[in-house]
Amino acid sequence: MDKPPVIEVEVVPDSSGPRAESARPPGDKPPVHPLAALLLLAVDNLWNLAEWAVVTWVVTIPAAFLSVFVPTLMLHRRRLGQSKAKALAWATLLGLIAAVPFSVGGTAIGAGLLAWLGIQRLGAKPQ
Repeated sequence: MDKPPVIEVEVVPDSSGPRAESARPPGDKPPVHPLAALLLLAVDNLWNLAEWAVVTWVVTIPAAFLSVFVPTLMLHRRRLGQSKAKALAWATLLGLIAAVPFSVGGTAIGAGLLAWLGIQRLGAKPQ
């Protein structure tokens, strides 16, 4: 009976590989603050309420935009320490998503952001 072939094995450190390039360092801050994603989710679900939709869209759309835009801008500037331009871009994007007059888009995006931020936090190695 013949011997099986010998296979050379290379052991690489934990810090290399496909995950090492895409993973954020443990102290790195997320691009979106979790409270901003939660606020988007909450304001977007207000479109399901009959009282919220009864008021004219001239009032509710700007109110939905501002109720997400202002807190997101403040959170990103003060808590995440982002530049004015970057914080303004994120606040505008999340505010526009919240201002869409139906609940589907912001709910999916807000829940997706919360899940993504939570998954990234779970994947971080304890120090």
